[in-house]
Amino acid sequence: MKDYIIAHDLGTSGNKATLYRTDGTLIASTLFTYETYYPHPGWVEQKPEEWWQAVCGSTKALMEKAGIRPSQIAAISFSAQMMGCLLVDRAGNALRPMLIWADTRAGKQEKEMIEKLGMERVYQITGHRASASYSAAKLLWIRENEPEIYGKAYKMIHAKDYIICRLTGEFATDYSDASGTNLFDIVEKRWSQEILQALQIPEELLPTAYPSTHVVGGIRKEEAEQMGLVEGTPVVLGGGDGSCACVGAGAVMEGHAYNVLGSSSWISIASKSPVFDQQMRTFNWVHLDEHLYTPCGTMQAAGYSYNWYRNTLCQEERREAAEQGCSAYQLIDQGVEACPPGANGVMFLPYLLGERSPRWNHEARGSFIGMGISTTKGELSRAVLEGVGFNLKVILDILEEKTNIEQLTLIGGGAKGKVWAQILADIWQKPLVLPRFQEEATSMGAAVCAGVGIGIYRNFQSVSLFNQGSSTIKPRTEYADQYHSLYEIFNHAYEQMVPIYHELAEYNHLI
Repeated sequence: MKDYIIAHDLGTSGNKATLYRTDGTLIASTLFTYETYYPHPGWVEQKPEEWWQAVCGSTKALMEKAGIRPSQIAAISFSAQMMGCLLVDRAGNALRPMLIWADTRAGKQEKEMIEKLGMERVYQITGHRASASYSAAKLLWIRENEPEIYGKAYKMIHAKDYIICRLTGEFATDYSDASGTNLFDIVEKRWSQEILQALQIPEELLPTAYPSTHVVGGIRKEEAEQMGLVEGTPVVLGGGDGSCACVGAGAVMEGHAYNVLGSSSWISIASKSPVFDQQMRTFNWVHLDEHLYTPCGTMQAAGYSYNWYRNTLCQEERREAAEQGCSAYQLIDQGVEACPPGANGVMFLPYLLGERSPRWNHEARGSFIGMGISTTKGELSRAVLEGVGFNLKVILDILEEKTNIEQLTLIGGGAKGKVWAQILADIWQKPLVLPRFQEEATSMGAAVCAGVGIGIYRNFQSVSLFNQGSSTIKPRTEYADQYHSLYEIFNHAYEQMVPIYHELAEYNHLI
């Protein structure tokens, strides 16, 4: 019986292969890493052949680990990093390393897009601001700086699309990944002729866009042998990691919301229509369910802020943790719990990497404010966690302008920290549901997508088979007024710092 689904998650640091039984049971997972290359400041690239080796290696290791026969695999699907730019020839061979989402070299091309189309128009069509982070600007950079590569290109595709092309010979992408290109009309769900014509990009350079549940084809013989699978095993498109996480978190019906608390962090909802914010503070993806969208806001340094704080200011806790055989975060959390909500007026602005949504200010920088001679380590620790919570509340408030959010599902590595989760619940005054599996959401989303694609599951609500809520953290209403006041101060502090950020950016440019 074909009772198993393989889901691959092609992340920034490696490929995680996960095996699920069709009843939703997580059987096994394995991770194969690959390199990220930084040829110049702001340039961030990966080599597609290394993805392929990771996919093949992780598939074989997964099957061996689980003791499953290749003939038992019902389908294979993918979640992957988004907003990249990979040019390939007619045979699907990569013509150069991929410019991944973190690559920001295309600042000049971003400005050209804005001059030709206008920021508002790009946002209205694509659901996103024009940005060097997206595929379009990266493609224009290659056209301008590597014309010989651009001239040989047959298609521009994404990470998962490359693997799918290797497996099936087909050039395809899904709506969610297409919505991260700055070239896709998210309402019409097709490549935007207006943008393509303005940027002089031929539509034939882009792959055909399908719903995420589209069965692209079966695995070809040679590739099946390399992966250790059966020729003809169905390959379902899957989607970008953000949309896959949305499904894995259970946000599969309008109004369902979730927060991913990882190195970066985002809040998103399932919605029947995009949420176009007047100030363009949030953005939109197409959901794995082609009839839904995932309006979203992403802050840059959530877990990164806590990680920076631990590494920079908590040497004593790190040393004690090594001696006790525990996590330094556990010791830091003890100090947080001993400190009252509000950190006695100490506040942290979590802009260590600049900021995307909601601020869209690459010049912003992190800072502590409100410190006095009696300020304690615990107050600093709590301020870091609260600062992330305040910043995410800006996103939450924008989304709530369009829909009432009664509770959020919390996933990601940060969801393991109950102290931080309680702080978020208190600041947002929303219950937070902690699912059984908090770090498997993207692969679950891809697995459900595969099951829907081949007809095992009727719809995406079948994710309930995979990931039930295990506990709920309720907000403490006695802190609502206090956090409301501090939230207003937090926003005022950011606004007052904006000209200082600009002066510092100019200073740093001169030295």
